[in-house]
Amino acid sequence: MERTTIDRENIVSQPLVGIIMGSKSDLEVMQAALEQLEGFGVPFEVLVASAHRNPARVHAWAAGAAGAGMRVLIAAAGKAAHLAGVVAALTPLPVIAVPMRTSDLGGLDSLLSMVQMPTGVPVATVAINGARNAAILATQILGVSDAGYRTKIEAYKTSLAE
Repeated sequence: MERTTIDRENIVSQPLVGIIMGSKSDLEVMQAALEQLEGFGVPFEVLVASAHRNPARVHAWAAGAAGAGMRVLIAAAGKAAHLAGVVAALTPLPVIAVPMRTSDLGGLDSLLSMVQMPTGVPVATVAINGARNAAILATQILGVSDAGYRTKIEAYKTSLAE
């Protein structure tokens, strides 16, 4: 699996956020999430794997994410956007879905498939192409138990008012 981590204070950290996207074409939009996580100093990993074309790889990654030390997962997909729901069904970790804009219905198809999850398999969903908000939400979730990330979110929110 492709793993990407960042160097925080010269120590490569264990990824805390896992990002999965259904297609390499999603990376253009998801780059905003990667940049935001880097800005907050949150170590992450990235995997490109489709729930439909490579379900075994998605299953192995999602089922092993908590054991690998991750705390939050972000899943981006378009069209038949089942990726976030599949991931959420396989992990106890919180999952944030990023519906991708599509050529058919402008991303409404992606959005609706992500927010209509059955009871017991919740998925937090941000706006269509809302990659940056997914990274901010992931960092807020980390901030519940890590004062360093909470402080970074507080500073970020203060900067929004300036």
